Amino acid sequence: MSAIPEDHRPHETPEVLDAIAFAPPQTLLAASLGFALLLVLAFIVLGRKKSKSRGNALLLVGPMDSGKTAIFSRLAYAQTLPTHTSLQANASDISLTPSKTIRIIDIPGHPRIRNQFTDHLSSAKAIAFVVDSNSVSRTGPAVAEHLHHILHALTSLPPSQTPPLLTILCNKSDLLKTSTTSGPASSLATNRVKTILERELEKRRVAQSASVGVEGLGEENSEQTGELGGLECGSDGNATFRFEDWEGGEVVFLGTSVRPESEKASEVSEKDEPDAGLIALENWLEDNM
Repeated sequence: MSAIPEDHRPHETPEVLDAIAFAPPQTLLAASLGFALLLVLAFIVLGRKKSKSRGNALLLVGPMDSGKTAIFSRLAYAQTLPTHTSLQANASDISLTPSKTIRIIDIPGHPRIRNQFTDHLSSAKAIAFVVDSNSVSRTGPAVAEHLHHILHALTSLPPSQTPPLLTILCNKSDLLKTSTTSGPASSLATNRVKTILERELEKRRVAQSASVGVEGLGEENSEQTGELGGLECGSDGNATFRFEDWEGGEVVFLGTSVRPESEKASEVSEKDEPDAGLIALENWLEDNM
């Protein structure tokens, strides 16, 4: 028999071995867990980058005549300009440090347009609720009604959205300093505002738990707020309202004041408290924004 030429011999296909088929089960399990862990870490990193780039705004909210625009003017322009009741939001970028810039948005306090703050919640990293500490004993129910809307909005955010930080600015604290009071005026202002707001918010919570409308506990002719939540405290949500126990998170109270330009020449004296003005707020912004 004649030999078959090499060129006409059938080519043998090399056998391809699947490395996975020969891998021990323990190795496969470890590889799967490692891949899943990498995916989780990637989502965490991307989520953090997204949250950092989304919110850098400070929202100034609060009742009319509480001093929001004066605070905005001092922070944004380093001076106190003549102010009047705002009918639209003011916004400006300010530099806290050479490498840190934030946006400040001053929301009007009129009852019919104050809910404009909800349009900016997605970009807000902090909310500053401004209260006139000199008149809060008289306007407490209306101020609490306004704050109730803020608390309700923050506790109603979806789980995917991190709620903004909340600070309550007890403004015009310098007006409380008299010869009959002792201690810093800012401390007197924060204690006064906190006590009154807790009392008024507790009234609203009790009225709601008893299925009683709370529209009469705030602004005259304001919208009904009987269905608002956001006042839950304690493990069961039915405890007496206290800012320390509020389920929405930490609430910081700061004493602030903004003096007119005409008083600047004589605003500092040896008897004046050293933490007057917006120093406490500026420090808080540098630490938290």
